Amino acid sequence: MSDSAAREMIAEEVLLKAGALQRAILNSANFSSIATDAKGVIQIFNVGAERMLGYAAAEVMNKITPADISDPQEVIVRAEALSVELGTPITPGFEALVFKASRGIEDIYELTYIRKDGSRFPAVGSVTALRDAQNAIIGYLLIGTDNTARKEAEEALLKAGALQRAIFNSANFSSIATDAKGVIQIFNVGAERMLGYAATEVMNKITPADISDPQEVIVRAEALSVELGTPITPGFEALVFKASRGIEDIYELTYIRKDGSRFPAVVSVTALRDAQNAIIGYLLIGTDNTARKQVEAEQRKLDQRLREQTALLSEANEEIQRFVFIVSHDLRSPLVNIMGFASEIDTSRKQIFARLTELRTQVGGEQNVENDNVLHRDVEEALAYIKSSVAKMDRLIAALLKLSREGQRQFLPQSIDMSQLLQSTTEALAHQARDANVKISIEDLPAITSDRLALEQVFSNLMDNAVKYLRSDVPGSIDVRATESDDSITYEIHDNGRGIEARDRDRIFDLFRRSGIQDRPGDGIGLAHVRTLVRRLGGSINVESEPNRGTIFKVTLPRRWHQQTSEVVA
Repeated sequence: MSDSAAREMIAEEVLLKAGALQRAILNSANFSSIATDAKGVIQIFNVGAERMLGYAAAEVMNKITPADISDPQEVIVRAEALSVELGTPITPGFEALVFKASRGIEDIYELTYIRKDGSRFPAVGSVTALRDAQNAIIGYLLIGTDNTARKEAEEALLKAGALQRAIFNSANFSSIATDAKGVIQIFNVGAERMLGYAATEVMNKITPADISDPQEVIVRAEALSVELGTPITPGFEALVFKASRGIEDIYELTYIRKDGSRFPAVVSVTALRDAQNAIIGYLLIGTDNTARKQVEAEQRKLDQRLREQTALLSEANEEIQRFVFIVSHDLRSPLVNIMGFASEIDTSRKQIFARLTELRTQVGGEQNVENDNVLHRDVEEALAYIKSSVAKMDRLIAALLKLSREGQRQFLPQSIDMSQLLQSTTEALAHQARDANVKISIEDLPAITSDRLALEQVFSNLMDNAVKYLRSDVPGSIDVRATESDDSITYEIHDNGRGIEARDRDRIFDLFRRSGIQDRPGDGIGLAHVRTLVRRLGGSINVESEPNRGTIFKVTLPRRWHQQTSEVVA
């Protein structure tokens, strides 16, 4: 083969390789390859450009410049910056993108490309001027790569750095990092504040075990040895042993400050590992547990006081109940005798006056009959008063016994339709209400979970009181309504009755205390009983009233009552 033939073969191979490389470039989807003519009009738009920008090559070739698919504001900023840098005015547009390359200056820059759908992505662009054999520029080649991943990585690193700085500058918790042997390498601001050491006093000098209660470290080592079935040395190993085995570890221990004072801490331990998963250190995050410990101690004291008070109140209740039972029994015995004696006197009175009338008639003493009748009525009224007083005393004793028994009864929570319960209570008062010309109105009341019997007694007493308080000079009205909050319901009973004097309002719930209205019937136990029941149900009762302007009783109860919410009352 001649030399010329050999050169021709080599030239053909070079051209083939060049053609293959060119096709590879134009068909690559990993980067955009955009070639323009000298004026910037796109002539080549490769597969990568189509994929990144969403245009088909036919939509842009011989129609637009790369500046038309770039962020216009960034192009303006680039033109201004280059004008200052190179000391010559540069027109915003395609010229700003290729000016350096047109002057033979290497140019790689960042800009934002705008896709066909209007979305944007950051790109890194490299620009090269394309020249002919005479070195005249015949076009430009812009190679672009999608910079989204790198931008996101940079932002993530910035955020991570900010978080890292925030962690190590935080004064709210101690952050102590050690090497694999436990020697402290990082001692953040929070650790300095909590423990009283400067970072330089502990870094590369001691382990976290040296600032922990030594007895607690020994106890922890012993407990872990038993739990994990392997001997663990008291010291730093005891603090990080679980974390070194990949076991989540959060524990309580006492830290010792530089001045020797102590405070309880909650510590979380994490093993720090390299790319090969080898442990290179440990991170101990600690928070001061003093406040929680104080709260727990106060709660324990409060619980103990509550148990003691409950025991005392229970004992007092038992004594009161025994007293009420004995007194009731002792009172009822003479009352029975008095009632029997009064009945005997009444029988004898009738017999005596009948005989006396008969004798006077026989001896002609009709003129004294009227006097006899007056004496007869006086004795009859005296006996009626005695019987009424005895009956009232008997009702009072029965009420006391009922109150005593109610204090012992266990409440049973259940869902209660309050509208239905109030309607039933109203029906029981229907006759009394009709006689008093009373209009009773009950709204649609929210249901509640509580003790039915207790609520029946509460609202029966309050509705009965409302009827008794009504005035005779105006038509009576009683309205029952409710207001709700997240965890409670307030039931209100409004009446337009006689009201209560200010001096009596604060004491109407006291045992045997009445309203101050002289002609109001009652025994002084009802409202005291109501308050006791409401408190046992975990609620409260209040009253608003003015003379001749009516009364409002407000009963506030938890939406869902259970035994633990009830108040202990005597």
